[in-house]
Amino acid sequence: MTITGAGGVVITQIAFSEKFQKQFQKLPPEIQELVPKKLTDLKKQPFPAGLKFEKLKGYRRPDIYTIHVTGNYKISFEIVGNLAQLRCVGNHDTIDRSP
Repeated sequence: MTITGAGGVVITQIAFSEKFQKQFQKLPPEIQELVPKKLTDLKKQPFPAGLKFEKLKGYRRPDIYTIHVTGNYKISFEIVGNLAQLRCVGNHDTIDRSP
C-alpha cells in the first residue's frame, strides 16, 4: 500500500547507495537509459505526474519513497532534508521484497 505525495518536499540533491549502483548495472540497457531522466524529473517542482511519486506505507525510520521508471521498474529512496538517498532500483517484486 502506498501514499501519494511528499508533503512539500523539495529535492535538490541525489546520492547513490552501493546497492543501487550494483542493481543499476544489472538493469536492461533500455531501462538504464531512462533512469537519469527520471532522476532529473525527481528534482523538478512540482513532481511530474509520470513519476508516480509514492510513500511506501508501513516503512518508518526511515520513510521510504518510490518513483516509477517504467510500468514495471521502480526506484526506492529515503529523503534526508533536500537529499534523495537512492536505495534500490529494480522491478516491482525486487522493490517490494527489499525497498
